[in-house]
Amino acid sequence: MTALAHPGLTYRALFARWADWLVVAVAASLPWSTSATAILVVVWLIALIPTLDWPHVRREVLSPAGGLPVLLVALGVIGMAWADVSWAERWNGIDSFFKLLAIPLLLIQFRQTDRGQTVLAVYLGSCAALMLLSCAVAVWPGIWQTQLELWQSRHEFAVPVKNAATQSDEFVTCIAGMLYLTVDALNRRRWLWSAVFILLIVGMAVDIAFVATGRTALVIMPILLVLFAFRKLSIKSSIVLLAGMVLLSAGALSFSPYLRGRTTDIWQEYQQYRTEGIANSSGERLEFWRKSIGFIAEAPVFGHGTGSIHTLFLRTTEGKSGAAGSDTTNPHNQTLAVAIQLGLAGVAVLWAMWIAHLLLFRGGGLAEWVGLLVVVQNIIGSAFNSHLFDFTQGWVYVFGVGVAGGLVLRQRALQSPASANEPH
Repeated sequence: MTALAHPGLTYRALFARWADWLVVAVAASLPWSTSATAILVVVWLIALIPTLDWPHVRREVLSPAGGLPVLLVALGVIGMAWADVSWAERWNGIDSFFKLLAIPLLLIQFRQTDRGQTVLAVYLGSCAALMLLSCAVAVWPGIWQTQLELWQSRHEFAVPVKNAATQSDEFVTCIAGMLYLTVDALNRRRWLWSAVFILLIVGMAVDIAFVATGRTALVIMPILLVLFAFRKLSIKSSIVLLAGMVLLSAGALSFSPYLRGRTTDIWQEYQQYRTEGIANSSGERLEFWRKSIGFIAEAPVFGHGTGSIHTLFLRTTEGKSGAAGSDTTNPHNQTLAVAIQLGLAGVAVLWAMWIAHLLLFRGGGLAEWVGLLVVVQNIIGSAFNSHLFDFTQGWVYVFGVGVAGGLVLRQRALQSPASANEPH
């Protein structure tokens, strides 16, 4: 049977084509809109499910890279049973886990399609468009004055969508990815592409330093640069890159009062929290971490159950003010967020998943580098935020690992046809 709109294609092949382009659409929407991304993910699942074969699903679920995310979700579902909170809170808690189920599905899909690089390119282009808009609003606010007045109550200046932390994280991912592309283009003497990538790198770095700074991005960026130098460059080139990074960082701190303020505020906030207990960004994080360790000590093996975080924090705020009186559904650390709910058992699965994904990207190609930087960025960022449970950062991880992982597995299968049907 053929599909009427596309003679010569079976309905299964047509659904597969739609699923591919829906992932491309998700990549385009991720930097811009949570609503559009959520809708597109649902439509993508509807298109993908008819294309799945049980042997392929079984292969991915039984592999470390595809199976450990499923195991973490399963543990989260089981953890709802012993949570001493309402069922509404339990469902709100498990909702943060479900996106991980998309990882094995994406591995299956992008083992079988050649559109993986299109997805990565569209995500880069979408972030580049966001960077241009952000810089334009910063330089010429008058051209967006009416819209800015609507945004000001909810968003920082020159962050047209979402927030500075999310925007900076997206740009850091793109900068690290484009470093690989720049070196590759220079080696191939593709000067125009080299110039384009360098301009985009500079533009995103300037946006982070002068327009909208996420402090987590400032920690992640140097680590990714060191990792890139270790993976891709010679010793001499690594020294040049790292020396340049130090000089540019010093220059940015000197010429950007905004960046300097964002970094020095951390120490001032800590001092205010330590001496006066004031509720500020750094102080609340420290308070959340301190309380989280206490919660974990109360139920170290299997935790307090899925969805229990808010109730536990609320219990400790009675009669208190400042940072000690702040309650949250998010302890701003991924390991703590899992440990509170699922104990050390959940933490073991979480870190096993991260390690399995790191091992998946142990090669030296572009797909391996993209997957590696996505995993490393998530691990580092998750020390300061619950990034897997956050919407944008969580879906960037899921699609980054799924698409890049599928590309890697496809390339390995093409290089070794005999291993095409073997578990990875």
